[in-house]
Amino acid sequence: MKVPFVDLKAQYQAHRAEIDAAIASVISETAFVRGKYVANFENAYAEKYGTKYCVSCANGTDAIYLTLKMLGIGAGDEVITTANSWISSSETISLTGATPVFVDVEDDFYDIDPAKLAARISPKTKAILPVHLLGQPAQMDAIMAMAQKNNLHVVEDCAQSHFAELSGQRVGTFGIAGTFSFYPGKNLGAYGDAGAVVTNDEELAAKVRMFANHGADRVNKHDHAMEGMCSRMDGLQAAILSAKLPHLAAWTMARQQKAARYNELLAGVEEIVTPTVRPGASHVYHVYCVRAQRRDELQVFLQERGIDTTRHYPTPLPLLKAYERFGHTPADFPVASRHALEILSLPIYPELSDEQQDHVVESIIKFYRHE
Repeated sequence: MKVPFVDLKAQYQAHRAEIDAAIASVISETAFVRGKYVANFENAYAEKYGTKYCVSCANGTDAIYLTLKMLGIGAGDEVITTANSWISSSETISLTGATPVFVDVEDDFYDIDPAKLAARISPKTKAILPVHLLGQPAQMDAIMAMAQKNNLHVVEDCAQSHFAELSGQRVGTFGIAGTFSFYPGKNLGAYGDAGAVVTNDEELAAKVRMFANHGADRVNKHDHAMEGMCSRMDGLQAAILSAKLPHLAAWTMARQQKAARYNELLAGVEEIVTPTVRPGASHVYHVYCVRAQRRDELQVFLQERGIDTTRHYPTPLPLLKAYERFGHTPADFPVASRHALEILSLPIYPELSDEQQDHVVESIIKFYRHE
């Protein structure tokens, strides 16, 4: 039996009429860049998310960069982020001219460890960039307390955590801004690259919008108040996202149900550590990540049985070649370094069938029991 890691075709087939109609509307009106479809999505996302502003952009990486840049972060500054994430969370810091400062992760929840944060704050620190990794909210109460004590901005990377909550509050609304990716495989995904920034800060929203549009005024595109860049969500992606957005709550619930079923079926497999949900949190399971003994052998075995898996992530950020200038070693980030040898992400998506999930679990049991 074939079990893909993500099945975007199944999602499309289930909502084909709506998505095809959305695409056709954009093409028929030739509304390819900016325009009403982009504005409609921004308004709908802000309203559903409960924020005053949503500023769309070309991708999730740009969303972080635009926000940091418009907060005035640059050369000589430091921004603290997690040791375990996709490189977008750190390269955007470097792109502003600032220096990324890495903090190890929590063993149970995979997010940045607030207990290790204070030691990394210096007079050069200007912001904290927590990542709500895998769909699990970071420990924002402690992070916000640390930020307020030290007068630091908090920009939340929500690329994997659309509508996740902690204590009833949505991620992306604790700090000054939340950034999102709508890469096709995300919980809410476009059919290409797309991203957005949500915020309740009017000045920041205006600056981000202007900077993403060559520094131009919204009304007069030839009136450049600053040098900017070109980072725009196109009309096709906006229309597709608008068609998908009403289904996201149901898709999230389905992911949570699939995760609960995995937890139940894997409960007796002592070689597997299943995800733990932070108290008071709503985990949206962009990724269902386990820690597995003999991980590499297991991954090969599952692949041979038609099951696609991946690793989030095989190398901690500070140990990548891109950051060898800092001279970090695995001992500097013991939890992230250990996780990198154990983590394995199993297929999870709303359309995953019980039969497919059973095949995944039965294969894992077969591997460890040598049946």
